[in-house]
Amino acid sequence: MSGFRRGVRLGIDVGRARVGVARCDPDGLLATPIETVPRDDAAVARITALAEEYSATEIWVGLPTNLRGEDTASTTDARGFAAELAARSALPVRLVDERLSTVSAHAVLRNAGKGQRSSRSIVDQVAAVVLLQHALDVEKSTGRPPGTPVPQESP
Repeated sequence: MSGFRRGVRLGIDVGRARVGVARCDPDGLLATPIETVPRDDAAVARITALAEEYSATEIWVGLPTNLRGEDTASTTDARGFAAELAARSALPVRLVDERLSTVSAHAVLRNAGKGQRSSRSIVDQVAAVVLLQHALDVEKSTGRPPGTPVPQESP
């Protein structure tokens, strides 16, 4: 675990209707779901409040590129959401690759016997867990923070 920076991180899975939020313990051993936040005008304020409540040291926002690593409409949306978070939070915000996190989340829930309709309210949280755990594993294996920092300026 050399090079791993201790501290609670929040993982954010940005969707058009909902935002999944997960957190890890200070040692980065386990990512756990926190909440599904409605995607409305209060979403950024709620996430910054959760960051404060859990004493987070950083916020990691999933960046949904296509399988070739190219931007999509969802990528642009996530970048805008991350920029708004960075502008309204004193914490560092990083964009991390989250290709297939929602697909993985649906698979996990399906294997747990949850149908797509019954898991709608938690799939975003599970996707946030998947992206956060992957990013933690990347930092532990490379000794470098995952993704790219979002400048802390107004969007």
